[in-house]
This record gives sequence, structure tokens and C-alpha cells, in this order.
Amino acid sequence: MFINAARLGLGFSKLQSLCQVKLLLPSLLKIQSVKNMSTEKHVDVSSSVNAKGAFVRKESAFRNEIKEGGEFPPESGRYHLYVSLACPWAHRTLISRKLKGLENVISYTVVDFLMLENGWRFNEKVEQCEKDPIFDAKYMKDIYHQVSPGYTGRITVPVLFDKKTKKIVNNESSEIIRMFNKSFNAYCATDGQRELDFYPEDLRSQIEEVNGWVYPNINNGVYRCGFARSQEAYDLAVHGLFEHLDKLEDLLSKQRYLTGCQLTEADIRLYTTLIRFDPVYHGHFKCNKKRIIDYPNIWNYLKELYQKPEFGETTNMNHITKHYQMSHTSINPFAIVYIGPDINFNDPHDRATKFPV
Repeated sequence: MFINAARLGLGFSKLQSLCQVKLLLPSLLKIQSVKNMSTEKHVDVSSSVNAKGAFVRKESAFRNEIKEGGEFPPESGRYHLYVSLACPWAHRTLISRKLKGLENVISYTVVDFLMLENGWRFNEKVEQCEKDPIFDAKYMKDIYHQVSPGYTGRITVPVLFDKKTKKIVNNESSEIIRMFNKSFNAYCATDGQRELDFYPEDLRSQIEEVNGWVYPNINNGVYRCGFARSQEAYDLAVHGLFEHLDKLEDLLSKQRYLTGCQLTEADIRLYTTLIRFDPVYHGHFKCNKKRIIDYPNIWNYLKELYQKPEFGETTNMNHITKHYQMSHTSINPFAIVYIGPDINFNDPHDRATKFPV
């Protein structure tokens, strides 16, 4: 854009000063927005972005298993779960814990939805959050460093923690939900919950096939859109995301759940992304080609899952919306929590009539 200084009544020195202010303004706004929120800085995802500007999620570090005869045997009251109600990966574990009736077997603590430079923190002043009951830690990073001095990896939730040995058992959600599915069957609240199997042998190949395209393109796909640092990386991610949402819409037009007539871990893993899509990912992560509500079959499928107590009662929209919009100040510099959209997940769905048992 060409600026005529004479027509604006500006001398060269004044025009130069204005240009300098314009160049500095984004940085100044970012700094000021962070000061208004907290003494901590915003989350930096640059270490997870490759040379082409694409977001690359790093592997989880703790991958132990709870099993009979192992270092971590199944016991009631021994294990503790650290979660964020905002985090889709942690949300999976809360759903699985509730589905299997393990509420009195595995205790849990919720961290604050606000995640800044020091990562997930404990803040009993926030709804549903409390102090760390084991170490009285201020941040999740303190627990990682307590049990693994010198640890330099990612500080993430969920964390499945062994209160007896004071060790982190596992911080990979996909493995934690499989442990909840089978390892604690002796302690399930009811016989019916004990018999539930969300990773049955006869459906495992189908579950793995679905997980194989849902995870990279949808679960992680929304993050690849939101954290992209180049147009090329964003275009690749967003086209892959909506191509696979179209595939999902077609699949759910033919069957009630992802692998047929039975609810499996594949549905649990997908739900936590879908429920966040219209309220957060559509705008915040620039996934705005379509909304979930624009896909009739996905939308009805999502409503059915939400209306199951294990799904709906573990969904906290206050934590979800505030986390993304207040923590990611590189995306939302003023940390303004936007109002919409109006969505009623309790509206009637058609899945039971469309696919009767």
C-alpha cells in the first residue's frame, strides 16, 4: 500500500515513526495481553513446529503398563489420575474410567484450565480443581521433575501415577484407556461394567484401521491446522481434516458407531475432538470450512454420545473454551473468550431409530 505523506500532512520523520509503531504493535499487544492475564508468558509451541511450519506432536515419554505380575499390578486405591477437563487426550481417560465403573478405584485431580509458560498448574480456586494431593506441587512439571530428575520432555496430561512407588506409570492416553478397559476388571462397580469391552478381539482390526485415519487427520488434525506456521502446512492439514470428516459422515450414514453396532474405544477417542470442534476448533484453530452441525450424521452421532452420562458428565465447556482462548495467546493475543456458538447437545438425535438394536 502506498502512503502519500504530503496529502496526510505528515513530514518524513513523523511518517517513519508511525511505520515503526505499526511494525512494533503486534509484539506490544502480545506483551500487554500477557501482562493483563498473568505474570507468566504464553505457551510456546515453536519447538513442535518443523522447518516447513507444520505442527508435529512429540511422543509420550512414560509407557509402562498395569498388569498382573508386573511392576505395576492392578490394585484399588493405588493409582491416581492427573487430568485437565479442557484437554481432549485427558478427557478420554475420564470417560473410560466412568464407563468401567472405576470412580472409587482410581482417584483423580483436575488441573487449572489456564496453561501458560510453566504449563499445567494446580489451582483450587478454579471450579472442579484442587491442590495436588500427593506432593502439594504447584505445577505438573514439579511432579515430572520429582519422579524423574533431569526430565526434559513434554509436560502433559493425562498422567497415571502410582501412589505406592511414587512413579509415573503412563502419560499416553491411548494406552491408559486400554488399561482401564481390562486391567481393573476385578474392581469394576458392577458386573455389567466388568463385562464391557471397548477393545474386543473380534473388532480390533477395525478399531485400529479407524484409529489409523482419525488420529492424524481429525484428533491431531485440528492442532495441525491451529498451530501451522506456514500457509503450506495449514492447507495440507485443513484439506486432510475435512476430507476425513466427509469420510466420517459417509461412514456414520451406514452404521451407528465407528466399527458397527457396538461402542468401542474408537468412539471414545473421536468424541473428545468432535465435542470441541464447533465451540473451539472451528474458529480458534481456523477449521472453518464447515461445522460439525453441518454434517447430519456426525451431528446426531455426537448428540447421542454426549447424552450418555459417561460422556456428557465429563464434558466441561467452561474449562474447554477458556483453556484454548486464554492459553494460546499467540493465536488470541488479548485472551478474549468469545461467546458462541449456541449449541444444544441435548437436542433429540436419530441414531436409535435409524439404527435400531
